[in-house]
Amino acid sequence: MRRTFDAIVLGAGGAGLMCAAQAGQRGRKVLLIDHADQPGKKILISGGGRCNFTNIHTAPDRYLSNNMHFAKSALGRYAPDDFIALVDRHRIAWHEKTLGQLFCDGSARQIVAMLMEECARGQVRISLGKPIGEVDHADGQFRVRCGGEEMVAPALVIATGGPSIPKMGASGFAYDLARKFGLEIVEPRPALVPLTLGDGDSLFQSLSGVAADVVARCGKSAFREAALFTHKGLSGPAILQISSYWRPGREIGIDFLPSAAENWLRDAKRARPKTHFHTLLGELLPGRLAEALTKRLGLWGELANMPDRTLEKAERQLADWMFRPDGTEGFAKAEVTAGGISTDGLSSRTMEARTVPGLYAIGEAVDVTGWLGGYNFQWAWASGWAAGQML
Repeated sequence: MRRTFDAIVLGAGGAGLMCAAQAGQRGRKVLLIDHADQPGKKILISGGGRCNFTNIHTAPDRYLSNNMHFAKSALGRYAPDDFIALVDRHRIAWHEKTLGQLFCDGSARQIVAMLMEECARGQVRISLGKPIGEVDHADGQFRVRCGGEEMVAPALVIATGGPSIPKMGASGFAYDLARKFGLEIVEPRPALVPLTLGDGDSLFQSLSGVAADVVARCGKSAFREAALFTHKGLSGPAILQISSYWRPGREIGIDFLPSAAENWLRDAKRARPKTHFHTLLGELLPGRLAEALTKRLGLWGELANMPDRTLEKAERQLADWMFRPDGTEGFAKAEVTAGGISTDGLSSRTMEARTVPGLYAIGEAVDVTGWLGGYNFQWAWASGWAAGQML
């Protein structure tokens, strides 16, 4: 059987749902297809089930891409306030947690239900639980085979995301399809992902479960949030953030005491000379972490017995403790995928492929990756909205 539409959207995640709803409400006959048996699976698990649906501090410089200017247009035309207004219209209660991160008071299911209602308003036809078969293009029409049917439309949107969290059905399908139509791919890699440590940092492997407020650095990028030691290495918000900037072979610097004043160790020696170094450090950091750092520094005993230059060196080390990760926990634990469909082949205003009229790519499938904290959802909404205005 053959069915004809104005647009076919592949992928019922955040970007695909937004795009389909926008196009449908503009009077377009839209088909939304996903191989999963329910829409918005990543939305449902985000934010501990409450969906960190945007960030009020969204700005283009909080996104990684080979073209750092690409995201400006879409983000500028569909801002966090626009999505908040949509959430408010659906009477979904929300709150700001930290650092501009907005969450539902209730459940992430409310966001999925909202987007489905928006699709219903646009009379979007939704097909779930059927694998997408062959996709081709001829005579200005895209043909998609799905569930024994052939779907035809002059516009096709790639919104199938990246390979992060494969247990939820994520794959590199978007890249295979993009390559078929001649679009280039920036090598995909795990982002917002825990880092693993090798034998050289075995001392810290005994600290699994210990967390501390730190500043994590890689090159010129730095984030102050919590870091968490795991049995494999390092995790927590600060580490997930910096992981997007890390490359194999590079070091990560950790400031374990970002609030400490300059010369705090020397001043402590003057004020409390009989205090043992590990005791002082234990007042500022979790006990197990303080003990491990003291052991690595080799500073046992009273502060009074330690030369100022030794304390100054220790202070510098604690402010920039270097780790050399031996890898990441991969796409299985990555919250998003960095890299993807190159922005060189896309219009930043419409998300349409420059060399294939009618072909669009949006959301995580594209080489635009946001910080942790609602930024990637805002890119999904903005890029989906931008394409939805053109279908």
